[in-house]
This record gives sequence, structure tokens and C-alpha cells, in this order.
Amino acid sequence: MATKEAAVLDLQKKFEESNAVLLTEYRGLSVTAMRTVRSAIREHATYAVAKNTLTKLAANNAGITELDEYFTGPTAVAFVSGDTVAVAKGLRDFAKANPQLVIKGGYFDGKPLDAAEVNKLADLESREVLLAKAAGAMKAKLFSAAYMFNAPASGLARAAGALRDKQEAAN
Repeated sequence: MATKEAAVLDLQKKFEESNAVLLTEYRGLSVTAMRTVRSAIREHATYAVAKNTLTKLAANNAGITELDEYFTGPTAVAFVSGDTVAVAKGLRDFAKANPQLVIKGGYFDGKPLDAAEVNKLADLESREVLLAKAAGAMKAKLFSAAYMFNAPASGLARAAGALRDKQEAAN
């Protein structure tokens, strides 16, 4: 009994500390395939297999009751501590190559996700790419602003030079 309570507390802590939680069904996957899944998402998540009753209880204790319907059949949970998009991509790509892995759903940003929404999440670009695009856009705006501020001064200088040339030609 004490080990079950400890397992629930451990899982509850993982639910509370995770950026997101993604649920999969792994029926028919070999141990080697499970190891491959774990290594594919290791940088951003931990992938755990636990009894559904214990996992459901831990999720409920953490305040996540919207996932109850997904705790049927063999369920593995990806507890995301890093880039959620990268984990969703890793799971989706593995599932494409290994149809035995089925994405059931998840929980992200305080909202439950179904399998289609997890796949949409996987279609997003990674956080690093989005940050690089935002930085590039800001740099372009700053360059444009600098050009706009510089344009009147250079126009004024050209006009003054033309006026001076005209006065010199008149003399």
C-alpha cells in the first residue's frame, strides 16, 4: 500500500511540475521500441509507464480531471519539462514509423488536448525557430526605422548641396 501511495505522489509531482503532459498507447511495442521513444524525447521530457488507476489518481490530485477518459488500455505518459512542440513532434514522427504507438491526447497550458490537437501542436515550429523569426522581424523593423530617421537628414543635405551649387553657378 505504501508503495502505491509513493507512486501516486511521485506521479502527482510530475503532473504539477510539467509544462505539458502527452498520453500515448503503446500496445504491441517492443522494449527496444520503447527505449527508442524515450531517447527521442529525452531532452525535453520523461516517458513513464504506470498503472492507469494510479496515474488517473495522481492527475486528479494535481487538479487535472479532463484526462480521465484517456486512462484506458496500456498508457504511457510523456511529462514535458522542455519544449512541448519538440516532444509532440518526436512522438508523432515515431508513431508514423511505428503504428503501434497511438497518441491519445494530452494537457497543455491548462487545457486538455485530443489526438488531433497534439498533432497540430507537432506541426508548429520549435521555440528556437519562432524566436529566431521574431528576432529577424525585429531587426528588420529597426533597420527600417533607422533608414526612415536617416532619410530626411540625407535629403536635407542633398538639398543644401544643390542650393550651394546653384548659388556658386549664379556667381
